[in-house]
Amino acid sequence: MPDLLLELRSEEIPARMQRKAAGDLKKLVTDGLVDAGLTYEAAREYWTPRRLTLDVRGINARSADIREERKGPRTDAPEKAIAGFLRGAGLTSVDQASVRTDPKKGDFYVAVMEKPGRNAETIIADIMPGIIKNFPWPKSMRWGAASAQPGSLRWVRPLQSILCTFGPETEEPIVVAFEVDGLVSGNVTYGHRFHAPEAIIVRRFEDYAQKLEKAKVVLDADRRREIILSDARNLAFAQGLELVEDDALLEEVSGLVEWPVILMGEFEKEFLSIPAEVIRLTIKENQKCFVLRAAGQSDALTNKFIVTANIEASDGGKVIAHGNGKVVRARLSDALHFWKTDQADLPDLATLAASAAKFGLDLAKPLDQRMAKLDTLNVTFHAKLGSQGQRVERIRTLAATLVSLVDAQEPDLDRQVDRAVLLAKADLTTEAVGEFPELQGAMGRKYALLQGETRQVAAAIEEHYKPQGPSDDVPSHPVSIIVALADKLDTLTGFWAIDEKPTGSKDPYALRRAALGVIRLFLENEISLPLAKLDVPADLLFFFHDRLKVYLRDKGARHDLIDAVISPDADDLLMVLKRVEALGGLLESEDGKNLLAGTKRAANILAAEEKKGTEIAATVEQTLLKEPAEISLATAIALTEDAAAKALVQNDFATAMRALGKLRQPVDSFFDDVLVNDPDDATRANRLALLRRIRTVTQSVADFSKIGG
Repeated sequence: MPDLLLELRSEEIPARMQRKAAGDLKKLVTDGLVDAGLTYEAAREYWTPRRLTLDVRGINARSADIREERKGPRTDAPEKAIAGFLRGAGLTSVDQASVRTDPKKGDFYVAVMEKPGRNAETIIADIMPGIIKNFPWPKSMRWGAASAQPGSLRWVRPLQSILCTFGPETEEPIVVAFEVDGLVSGNVTYGHRFHAPEAIIVRRFEDYAQKLEKAKVVLDADRRREIILSDARNLAFAQGLELVEDDALLEEVSGLVEWPVILMGEFEKEFLSIPAEVIRLTIKENQKCFVLRAAGQSDALTNKFIVTANIEASDGGKVIAHGNGKVVRARLSDALHFWKTDQADLPDLATLAASAAKFGLDLAKPLDQRMAKLDTLNVTFHAKLGSQGQRVERIRTLAATLVSLVDAQEPDLDRQVDRAVLLAKADLTTEAVGEFPELQGAMGRKYALLQGETRQVAAAIEEHYKPQGPSDDVPSHPVSIIVALADKLDTLTGFWAIDEKPTGSKDPYALRRAALGVIRLFLENEISLPLAKLDVPADLLFFFHDRLKVYLRDKGARHDLIDAVISPDADDLLMVLKRVEALGGLLESEDGKNLLAGTKRAANILAAEEKKGTEIAATVEQTLLKEPAEISLATAIALTEDAAAKALVQNDFATAMRALGKLRQPVDSFFDDVLVNDPDDATRANRLALLRRIRTVTQSVADFSKIGG
């Protein structure tokens, strides 16, 4: 069966757009083929900085003939109805329609429409211009003389050539001919713009890929990644160094080159006094280069770095490496200036006295100065929630409440938490964070250590933003935990107070992430704390329930067990988790499975009788218990009620569940040996009261009616 080779070659495509654009091309073309009645066996997309390529295998040579019958109105229908039917069917008169007879409805018109199949190359030629002209680039441009014309071609960068061939492996493929704004498709491409700028005639994908390789173009982006990573590791190893790997940078760099060549540059050792994170970001953001560290030393960067060039230079890359080194030196000079400036006194200390007094800051310390500056500048956090300084005051109050509620054996916890809160946002006014916002928190930690703060306070300044996602680390030290909780809870309660809640897919303030952070901080540190003690409003508690369900389901918990233990007022998130775990453990046992069946049977009988208005005794009267099975059940329920109540007071859900499990045998025996709807009214009412006690004692632990099975 024939194969299709398509290449759209242009000037440089931004690296961040390449992968998605190649996927879009694959979907648009294959959807177009299928919509036109063709099938295909496989399709794969490729991309480089200068081309999008699609290889589609096993396409039908021709679409199938189509015969369609369209039923129309009765032959005696109004003329307008018949005329509308003819127009819709593409007929000019009723003579072109057939007449059918229905025994009930009489004679009616039928249009028989036959559409012959088309050659695949004709279909491809028809769909491609529209795909190219309407390609979903996030940003695009017009160019050349045609750009002045309305509706002219737009592309991310000027489109230079279109290659499109089609045919079976055993035959010479044909060029699928079409034209887009003066660009005519052909069987010609071009290799590396410096190493191999000559035209290359290709037939099908195999020789296309091979000829591009000879012309210094690695078509497969994943292979370019492998080459860059492997060669960078090897070059570093040869110098006794290790590559500091960065997957996002690797993805970006592989989209900047067609023929990766790995080189090593260097800068002056004096710049190594700058924090490693700053060096790494400076070199990454400005030059798209990888940094290197001493072998076996995770934090000790060296003054060398890896450059990924797009050309094999005649001098072995010396000029390229030297040029990158010059730029890196200039950027690191700026970074060194930021680093030193942030440790020096601010020039306007006199203006910061009021803020310093308000927060109890020490203006002899640089980070305290920056916090005073943040407050003095009245930097807005949110128009309806005040300034960053006001936010710090709120977080400070909330953190103090948390200290009083969280059972943590940490000396001087209240003072350390308060100090960490005061300095947590201070680095927002530093030069380093102004240049690299992603370093907020990390720079605060470094500056805190430099001015003599404790390790716990410094760590909390960095970690209070964590966790920032489902895979991010969760703080584990009490100071960091409390500051992180206070920060996130202030965010959530604040935006809830001004009615700025997530809606649908919109969550501009990342409140879902903040709620997940709170949940993970509680659960993964096993902190039991009723949210009611923090004045969390009911609708925010419901939001926590919703995010907790997502978290637990992602961890493999059954949704029905979660629903069974979450009540509207369940405000201790850790206890919800413990209940789910204990309930799951019970239901995995044979006693649990049978108890669930018995409990549901009891609930169903009760519900039916309550609906009918049947009398149910207020309490179980012991003197009315006649059968041994109901006497045994009443005794078992009383024991279970007592054992479960004591266990629940201690939040010992596993023991409570085991107590429920002991009801299994008495419940089974009751339903086997006792007639609930006894002819005697008093006996029946008493037995129904017994069933109600089963429901009540089980619901004290979980709502069994919500459990499947």
